[in-house]
Amino acid sequence: MQTVEIYTSPLCGYCHAAKRLLSQKGVSFSEVDVLANPDRKPEMIQRAHGARTVPQIFVGGVHVGGCDELHALDRAGKLDSLLNA
Repeated sequence: MQTVEIYTSPLCGYCHAAKRLLSQKGVSFSEVDVLANPDRKPEMIQRAHGARTVPQIFVGGVHVGGCDELHALDRAGKLDSLLNA
């Protein structure tokens, strides 16, 4: 199983939805709360190629995007193979 990292904020409904999908799939992930750790937000922006909103999700170190992109991968049947690559 690939390592999954997600940059989040506790106030973000999309963050909760992305984490819920990952949890439903039994995927463990490391979470960086950029509200509690604002010093990590520049790191997120750089890794996410300029994206400033949360969530920003990385699978195996590769940026997959936010909540919408994660759900789109799942609907297309590509998320499981990405997670298990």
